[in-house]
Amino acid sequence: MYRHLEECVEDLEKHGQLIRIKEEVDPHLEMAALHLHVYEKGGPALLFENVKGSDYRAVSNLFGTVARSKFIFRKTWDHVQQVMEIRNDPMKALKNPFKNMSTGFSAVKALPQKRKKLPSEFKEITITDLPLIKHWPEDGGAFITLPQVYTEDPNKPGIMNSNLGMYRVQLTGNDYIPNEEIGLHYQIHRGIGIHQTKATARDEPLKVSIFIGGPPAHTLSAVMPLPEGLSEMTFAGLLAGRRFQYSYIDGYCISHDADFVITGEIHPHETKPEGPFGDHLGYYSLIHEFPVMKVHKVYARQNAIFPFTVVGRPPQEDTSFGNIIHEITGEAVKQEIPGVKEVHAVDAAGVHPLLFAIGSERYTPFEKAKRPAELLTIANRILGTGQLSLAKYVFITAEDDQTLSTHDEKAFLTYILERIDLHRDLHFQTNTTIDTLDYSGEGLNSGSKVIFAAYGDKKRQLIEEVPAFFNELSLTNNPKLVMPGVIALEMTSYTNGDQAADGIAKLGDELNGEDNLSECPLIIICDDSAFLADTMSNFLWATFTRSNPSHDIYGVNSFYRHKHWGCDNVIIDARKKPHHAPALELDPDVQKSMERFYSTITF
Repeated sequence: MYRHLEECVEDLEKHGQLIRIKEEVDPHLEMAALHLHVYEKGGPALLFENVKGSDYRAVSNLFGTVARSKFIFRKTWDHVQQVMEIRNDPMKALKNPFKNMSTGFSAVKALPQKRKKLPSEFKEITITDLPLIKHWPEDGGAFITLPQVYTEDPNKPGIMNSNLGMYRVQLTGNDYIPNEEIGLHYQIHRGIGIHQTKATARDEPLKVSIFIGGPPAHTLSAVMPLPEGLSEMTFAGLLAGRRFQYSYIDGYCISHDADFVITGEIHPHETKPEGPFGDHLGYYSLIHEFPVMKVHKVYARQNAIFPFTVVGRPPQEDTSFGNIIHEITGEAVKQEIPGVKEVHAVDAAGVHPLLFAIGSERYTPFEKAKRPAELLTIANRILGTGQLSLAKYVFITAEDDQTLSTHDEKAFLTYILERIDLHRDLHFQTNTTIDTLDYSGEGLNSGSKVIFAAYGDKKRQLIEEVPAFFNELSLTNNPKLVMPGVIALEMTSYTNGDQAADGIAKLGDELNGEDNLSECPLIIICDDSAFLADTMSNFLWATFTRSNPSHDIYGVNSFYRHKHWGCDNVIIDARKKPHHAPALELDPDVQKSMERFYSTITF
């Protein structure tokens, strides 16, 4: 397998899966625009050989398709899956000890390997020597988007008690002192946060190493949700087919396989404004205080290549990351959450806001009328598990229909809406945490969650066209059918919560009592109903990224009973709100200038 990134680049080019961009390209918006164009077309990886302002090359779209990722890892893919299966289900090893013996040996042989000194091909550089890539027009500066951020447990130092995560790194802009400070942005549940908390309790700085590049296996390892007891560094060795090589210089772990390494410290309670940054929900994450890293040294391998990606409204390259992770981890979620059959983080909705799940329902075997019971236990377990805990909306049902799949999003939602009892089956969690990147709530990390649980016989036939009375409503216009049972309505622009509540209450009064309204269980209030109804992707993105369940879910004939809220029809206010972050838009001048590439690059 590949010893470093350049070997991967050469292999991809040899097999027609990478093209070289020889003309000078500006890292200020141009490189990102070209990447987005090629990714959208399902194109190859891109090697930028002439990056304006830097002596180093850059590569993007390495993981742009699942097929290319499988090609990159073709020599280790099957073996890694076997290791993951054993980790997820140890009984497999006991049932087939001889078959799985080599799997255990492989894990041992993948353990990190310590070296005495830094390889001679490394030299010291500065932050401003790197390709300083700015992706979206309102980004606060240049960012690293494929970093491997390494930290160790201050109470138990050593590589086997380390965390390797992918947390974006701001290199320039804002109040950072050039070449001396950079910004780290990470979500509250991440491993680095635990390490920083421990270091702060000891009143000492946390040492951080940022690896960039190296074998693609190391990049993927930084985002893998691994089973207990399998470290990212060991997994990196398994997937790369060779042990992770490292040494300690000035007390910092240095990857000998990386193309670039940045070392430094995070000091207790020291923060600086970080952002904005065009993020994977399709909006900018805004300026907030985040840890500032004091740069110690920066290293570059001879002929180093700087890997990057561009995130934005899905699908993007990180969509492919998610698919790769799902294929490698396989049935891991079933082992972690008893009773769950499938959990699908819906990419079109920005991954974290929306989960679809299928579980078992065994709590009410003798009841004549089926109802969600075990499903609620499973849903709460989902919302307490790793990154799944960031979800705002969970739609869950049981496995009675063996053909049902959470990945067929329209069919899955149809199944839920046909069966849900809206008087009983909505369950809210208020004043809780949500994704750091989600601005639909009341503040950073602050929002709410709701579970839509449906189980039992079909209760309604969903409408297949817009009923006439929707065209006669006084406060809304331009009704559109989104999918069976879902209508989108336009309402005047959102100004404040009280105005929204009053307007939607009046809408509910107008709708109350209309014939066949029960066949339309979900109504979406939006700014542009034609856009929302145009595709399932538009519906999922606009509805679930622009709403906070506790504040933006209303109902026709709604009621409270014993602290429980229910209604006859759910109304979700998915209009843009003043506190929302702006959506990402490409710079039209840059787009025009990039036409010189669009017309000449063929693949």
